[in-house]
Amino acid sequence: MEKKSFVAQWVYTDTVKDHFMNPRNIWDDNEGFEPDGVGEVGSLACGDQMRVAIKVDDGRISDLRWLTYGCASAIASTSMMSEMAKGMSLEEAYHLTPAMITEALGGLPEHKFHCSVLGDKALRAAIDDYLEKKGLDNPYKASTAKIICECKGVTDVQIENLVKEGRCLTFEELSAETGCSTACGKCKGAIIEALEEFKHIYGK
Repeated sequence: MEKKSFVAQWVYTDTVKDHFMNPRNIWDDNEGFEPDGVGEVGSLACGDQMRVAIKVDDGRISDLRWLTYGCASAIASTSMMSEMAKGMSLEEAYHLTPAMITEALGGLPEHKFHCSVLGDKALRAAIDDYLEKKGLDNPYKASTAKIICECKGVTDVQIENLVKEGRCLTFEELSAETGCSTACGKCKGAIIEALEEFKHIYGK
């Protein structure tokens, strides 16, 4: 009876189960992996923390390693992301989305979708780190930005950077800094949602 109950509660696909039980490309300190760029997002206080390390050759991710503290969905989505990103150009990898990762896994429970967001954010952070270390321009950030407040032209990338830097952690602070939601006010819900998401990602 207990076994049937457990099976009924298992809402993950076989692909998710495989990547959770047999995760690919985990970072093992003993293998001597020397990354060209490292990105870290999340915090243990929020329940999920992730680190992604990449090697880059000729503008492509030649290898990738990761570490995460999180649930089955976080582990499986990061494992899948690591397989998808290898061989991609930096531009392709920067545009790898949670939806793409989730689709490759065959889906995730709706309340676990946020776990796949950490993987792509950590990967982007690793690419940012690589480009910064090499003294190269980052042409990818602008192309991934989405306008949330149309009246003031405030994007999710702006909100992300302000949260990451710890400058704006409340709606009031964000509104005062950027002017978002001070005109028509229709974007307030989306602004708060983005703010809370980035606070979770960066452990603020």
